[in-house]
This record gives sequence, structure tokens and C-alpha cells, in this order.
Amino acid sequence: MRTIDVAERRNRLARRHAVAPACRVGDVVDAAATVVCLHGTDPATIALSAWARVDGFDVADLDEALYVDRSLVKHLAMRRTLFVFPRPILAAAQAGASARVAAAEERRLVKEVEAAGLHDDGRRWLDRAMEEVVAALADGREATSSELRADLPVLEGSMTFGEGRSWGGTVSVGPRVLTVLAARGQVVRATNDGAWTASRPRWTSMAAWLGEPLPPLSEDEGRAQLVTAWLRAFGPGTEADIKWWLGSTLTLVRRTLAEIGAIEVDLDGATGYLLPDDLDPPEPVDAWVALLPPLDPTTMGWTERGWYLGPYKDLLFDTAGNAGPTVWCDGRIVGGWRQHGDGDVQLQLLEDIGADARAALDAEADRLTSWFGGIRILPRYPSPLSKTDVGLDR
Repeated sequence: MRTIDVAERRNRLARRHAVAPACRVGDVVDAAATVVCLHGTDPATIALSAWARVDGFDVADLDEALYVDRSLVKHLAMRRTLFVFPRPILAAAQAGASARVAAAEERRLVKEVEAAGLHDDGRRWLDRAMEEVVAALADGREATSSELRADLPVLEGSMTFGEGRSWGGTVSVGPRVLTVLAARGQVVRATNDGAWTASRPRWTSMAAWLGEPLPPLSEDEGRAQLVTAWLRAFGPGTEADIKWWLGSTLTLVRRTLAEIGAIEVDLDGATGYLLPDDLDPPEPVDAWVALLPPLDPTTMGWTERGWYLGPYKDLLFDTAGNAGPTVWCDGRIVGGWRQHGDGDVQLQLLEDIGADARAALDAEADRLTSWFGGIRILPRYPSPLSKTDVGLDR
């Protein structure tokens, strides 16, 4: 069994994820492909993840890929999370992850509307609601959730949640129907009514948006393509890493690893996996630094993160497991960053990384400040560190 040490894992990360400056890629589609897909839950993260991987990146390039070329597509997939997928992997995501999410969301919504007393037969209501939404968007019409609710009475109604709790409230059933249809691959987030820092999607038919239906794949085919893509980008990784990323079961992960011929490797005593044609060590990467946004795929891509996160989990991840902005040096996280009230990027370093690395990070902070051009973003998932002045000396 080949042994892969932490140094090689960090070297692979730098090259495969295009986060080392010398390894950056040419455009936003390639940036997404380097990490299989970009996280899309926080809209600003999409652009900032691309900025970190593409020299000269401009938001207009992302808009063109998303809304003109449609070479990138926002889609609900693994772990009921919104991602931005390159077109070639979209069908695999639908078959290997999204379909299972859709089935779970359908069961949940049927149960909840019946419990709320909205519909006696939740299954019948949901089938009719989905049919009417699909018909309303079939010709390529784009509509907001509010516009669809106004046009389709079947989407009326709301349910309470967290009753008596500080986080409780009400939720309309209309957006929940769109969530199911999105996970089924029938509708898609089309153009955005807001700026790149906001998510105000207009919905349309997936087939109309792409110009063709998604190619049909079996769940096994889709899962095999997803695991192969993950290993190509994130490998080596453990069964636990893949299970978490895919949002699947350990049984299915093990079966898929066997089906694609993944090779066992030793990760300092733990068993990891690589693709059979990916066993050779990559060329070393020169010293590098990077600033990555909240929920960046490089920060979030594994569940066993000690080899690059070190002792900083409680400072950089919230209690729900969402990563805030991170500072990287030679393949490991050494701190976080935030924006000052005037928009300037501030570093919060948690250790001494040496004068050369600090100078490189200061230059990156200046580069990002210039790119923001006075725009200040408010991360949906700020890190605990960013709420303090720990490590702040800039």
C-alpha cells in the first residue's frame, strides 16, 4: 500500500484546486471543475472562489458563464446544498445525488402539509402543484417564486416551524415545491434579479434553460461519476470524507469505490483512496498563500480536516459546520480574514508564518481589497474568529 504523507496531500491540494498562484486556471468554468463544483449557498462565495483561482477574474465573466453560455448551472445536490456545476458533470449530479434529495424532500413536504392541515392528501396536492409549475415554465418563461404563487393558487398556504423557539416562524409552501422540482432536475435557477452578492433567482424549466433535457443516467452511473470526479480533485480521501461530501451511505460509497477500481493508500495509519491512474506524486509547488471565502470547496471538501485545518476548527467553523473566510499558507489554514467597515480586507493570523509569507498575504489582501472596489459583503456564515479581534494586526 502506497503511503501518502501530509506534505503530498497539501501539494495535491495546491495544484488540483488551483489555489496556489502558479497553478491558477484560465476561466471560471475551469475554476469550478478543479473542485468538481462551487458552493452556491452564499452568492458572494461563488465569485470569490473564482477570484481565488483565476487571474484577472471579473464578475462579468461569471455572469456570462451562468446566464449567457450556461456553461455553469446552479443546482441543488449533495446534502441538499446549492452548488454551481460545470455542464459536463450536471447529469451525474442529478442522478447520483439530487434525485435522492428530491425523494426525501417530497416525503417531508407531503408529511408536513398534512400535519399543518393544509391538505388531507399531501401526495395528491404535491403532484398537482408540481404539474402546474412545470406547465407554467415549460415554454422557457422565467418567474420569481412570488410571481408563480400569484399565478398558481395551488401554491398558496404556509406552515409554522419552531413554534415557541427564538428561530421559529412561518414558511410558504410555494418555495418548498420549487425546492422539490429543482432537486428533481425539472426547474432551475435562471437569471438573478439581484447583484452578485444577493440571491434573487428567477425560475425556469431546466430543459428550456439548457436547450435540451438532462441526459438520463442511473443512480449508480451518476454516483460513480461523482466519486470519480471527487477523487480526481480531492483525493486521497477516506470513506468518511466521500460519504459526507456525497451525502450518501457508507455501503453505497464502498460499493462505488469498488466499482471504479479505487486504490487503497495509507494516510498516516488511516485508509484513503485514489484513482488507479493517480498514484504518482505531483511536482512540488513553490511556497504559496491564498485567501478563500466562506464555504469554499477547498475548505469544505473533506470531513476529516486535521491535516490542513489543525487546531482551528472552533475559530473558523460555526456550530453548524459552515466554514468562514480562511487564510492559507502552503496547504494549511493559518487564520481568517474579514472586511473592515471601509471595505479593506483585514487578516486575522493565528500563528507566526514568517516574514515572506506574511508579505505575500498582505499583497493578497491588498489585491482583494482593490478587487472589491469599495463593495462590502456580509457573509451568511461568518466565522467565530471574525467576530473578535484575535490575530488582528493589520
